[in-house]
Amino acid sequence: MSRRRAGRRRNEETAELNITAFMNLMVILVPFLLITAVFSRVAILELNLPGSSTEPVDPQDQTFQLEVIVRMNRIEVGDRNQGLLGRYPNTQDGYDYEAVETKLAELKEKYPTKTDASILLEADVEYNTLVQVMDMLRVSETIEDDSVVRSDLFPDISIGDAPIVEPGGV
Repeated sequence: MSRRRAGRRRNEETAELNITAFMNLMVILVPFLLITAVFSRVAILELNLPGSSTEPVDPQDQTFQLEVIVRMNRIEVGDRNQGLLGRYPNTQDGYDYEAVETKLAELKEKYPTKTDASILLEADVEYNTLVQVMDMLRVSETIEDDSVVRSDLFPDISIGDAPIVEPGGV
């Protein structure tokens, strides 16, 4: 009896896989996904990475280079060439964003054509703090005549590591 069953299996043809329904689904699904991908918009902020340069810098050619250094206990605003312009220690509520924003608005009035700035972070600074500092650095919002007026400050942002402070330093 086992010989008979084995003989039947040899004589039967193997069944073909019918993929017509699957192909019909793909013909409909692929264009649909491509069309909907156009409508879903992802906001991306383009950042510039600081380049390394070995060329000597001419002291008379030094221009204003804004740096915002975010440390665990304060935010420092400075010029890479002139040094520190302001130090804003944390308040009871956290970072003093209002004071830093006021300083950035003053610097924008002093250097109206300047659009680039660098944010330098200590290693343990939270990502949320980075985002808030970037938003504050890019756009200033003021209220005039019961409406919010937005103006660009320094939209071209570079990110890097903050210089290490010695344990005895401030």
